[in-house]
Amino acid sequence: MELARKLQVHRITRRQGATVLVGALWLALSPWSVSTTLAQAGPPPDPETSLIAPLASRSLLLDAAAVDGRLVAVGERGHILVSDDGGASWKQTEVPTVATLTAVFFHDRNLGWAVGHDAVILRTSDGGATWQLLYQDPDEERPFLDVWFADADRGFAIGAYGFFFATSDGGETWEPRTISDWDYHLHHLSRSDTGKLYIAAEAGTIYRSDDGGETWLELASPYEGSFFVTLPLDGDALLLAGLRGHLFRSDDAGASWQAIETGTEAMLTDAIRLPDGRPLVVGLEGMMLVSDDGGRSFAAHPRRDRFGISSVVAIDGERLLVVGSRGLAAQPIDELTGGGPSGPEGTGDR
Repeated sequence: MELARKLQVHRITRRQGATVLVGALWLALSPWSVSTTLAQAGPPPDPETSLIAPLASRSLLLDAAAVDGRLVAVGERGHILVSDDGGASWKQTEVPTVATLTAVFFHDRNLGWAVGHDAVILRTSDGGATWQLLYQDPDEERPFLDVWFADADRGFAIGAYGFFFATSDGGETWEPRTISDWDYHLHHLSRSDTGKLYIAAEAGTIYRSDDGGETWLELASPYEGSFFVTLPLDGDALLLAGLRGHLFRSDDAGASWQAIETGTEAMLTDAIRLPDGRPLVVGLEGMMLVSDDGGRSFAAHPRRDRFGISSVVAIDGERLLVVGSRGLAAQPIDELTGGGPSGPEGTGDR
């Protein structure tokens, strides 16, 4: 399935020995100390530019952001689409890359970053209308899979084979860091309301930082398969989701876990809190799981069209935007109650 290019790193074959521990004597040491060197590559003098495609809103899209009424979605071939009318219409912007973009994050309505394949890092200061190529290194052969900023200056880009970059100047310069001797794919980074940071990674790996990302602790895992998303709830409560419909909850910042029945084996790819506070977990095969008890149990409301969902954001108090294998689609929130599947609703020019 095309959508798995984000979650399985564009069908990259794992390098020989990539799962072997480097330096076994360090395995028992935690939290992991962070090491740094200087990033060597940078933007080329004449970067490629994405083509404006009439059907970009129907192409593979992998992530979306919503802030102050503005929606931004990113995906294959460097596609970035922006909407200022709640998803009724979309405008594709010119972007200085044709690499697949896997993640986008906005600090406010104007300032945002996007990352993707070829180790691409982009920044916008006008809400996505124009983009600057800050960094890329095709020879690295490791895509970035997520990007997150604590404020306008301090942020992280994470990705395949333990790829971890940090910046303290808004992305002007980046420092590669090592957070573990394992080179597992780092899929998703989130922050709780207590300030703790979490990374969902492959092979049943979860990391937590209690000091803003300076050091990372590998947590005990409830499952050997890959995780793709964490959703911090209130305090130290946390949801963790991944392959084959596996969903877990922790009430002690990842020290212990309880399995949650989902009734599905679909890959779970993203999670948010709805405007009314209810947790929502989404995934492939149109899977949408909603909790009415604070994330202790979930009811399934799969989309009838089995839209492969990579990411979900709230448009407003009544609608969601889902992006994935078929581009963009809107989802009425009121369909996520009661029993039975949810119906698709097209957006833009779909």
